[in-house]
Amino acid sequence: MSEPETKARAGEGLSPAEELKTAVAVFMHDFKHFTTDIHAKLQHQEERMTKMDRKTMFAGKRPSLAATAEIEAPHQKAFDAYLRSGDDDGLRGLEIEGKAMSTAVAADGGYLVAPQMADTIKTVLQGAASIRAIANVVNVEATSYDVLIDRADIGAGWATETAATTETATGVIERITIPLHELSALPKASQRLLDDTAFDLETWLAGRIAEKFNRAEAAAYVSGNGVDKPRGFLDYTKVANTAWTWGNIGYIPSGAAATITNTDPLVDLVYALGAQYRAGASFVMNSKTTAIIRKLKDVDGRYLWSDGFANGEPARLLGYPVLVAEDMPDIAANAFPVAFGNFAAGYTIAERPDLRVLRDPFSAKPHVLFYATKRVGGAVSDFAAIKALRIATS
Repeated sequence: MSEPETKARAGEGLSPAEELKTAVAVFMHDFKHFTTDIHAKLQHQEERMTKMDRKTMFAGKRPSLAATAEIEAPHQKAFDAYLRSGDDDGLRGLEIEGKAMSTAVAADGGYLVAPQMADTIKTVLQGAASIRAIANVVNVEATSYDVLIDRADIGAGWATETAATTETATGVIERITIPLHELSALPKASQRLLDDTAFDLETWLAGRIAEKFNRAEAAAYVSGNGVDKPRGFLDYTKVANTAWTWGNIGYIPSGAAATITNTDPLVDLVYALGAQYRAGASFVMNSKTTAIIRKLKDVDGRYLWSDGFANGEPARLLGYPVLVAEDMPDIAANAFPVAFGNFAAGYTIAERPDLRVLRDPFSAKPHVLFYATKRVGGAVSDFAAIKALRIATS
């Protein structure tokens, strides 16, 4: 900072006010020069950063976040070349960023399916008539999924002003582990068919894989034994609802040894489920059982079955929606052809979001095999949320 000039009459010094005024003026003059210099340096630095950003933008070729951006076309083209001819050079040369793919490419285990294809398969699975449509579906990145269930209320009691408060019961936390199992499909096509440029390979492959996975999953969610596959809700021990305990599925008898003769067991089945679950509950049965039940009438001759009022709305039985799942058992002695419950609370499906495809042109010449794998698991997560109807007198 510049030294202020001291101008005063001979033999006299400046007054304090004049000294302060002079010092402030010099400070403002120096500060103006300082800010001007800083502004010039910042402007120069901004120009340099702008030039660097432009170079990086054109050199890096970062893909857009949009799923339909044109920058994803090279991956689509490279993946199609891999499926048709086994040429993986295009896939190896692609720069895959974390924001564009959910997992990294592993050449030894197969390539991640193109995002467009995975979306197609997911849509078909959700639209199919299986427990998946009404169950709780979660995506995980691990080998298992744990569900914590609070299955007992905390105790409470009445207290008085002077009496001692007694200890009450504590809650019970149940941990249910759902392991993920590998689901696979192995469709094949001839090399001549793959060479045909008019053949829509991706649509065909997506449809075949979706069909295979859908059938396998739907059956496992109902009756799978839990060994290398999801455990179905009908695989658990089933006991009379009057003797129900946690870990079992409660059932209501139909009242007849080999069929359903009246509507009373269905009413009992509905009210065997707790009121807290009935708001989101659904019936589950196959087509043969549906054909028999929809003919049942009440004492006034009215059908209990009512079709949906709008297109796509499920039919209703006793006011609750019906899911027609073909993997449910037929009506027979000691069978469990009808289930009723809140499956969003009672059954959990855990799956990894990625799907892998490995091309095998050697094992089935002259055909080409496409080995697709997916990891999925399922289990009952709340045993109080699902009830079943047993064809039996008691």
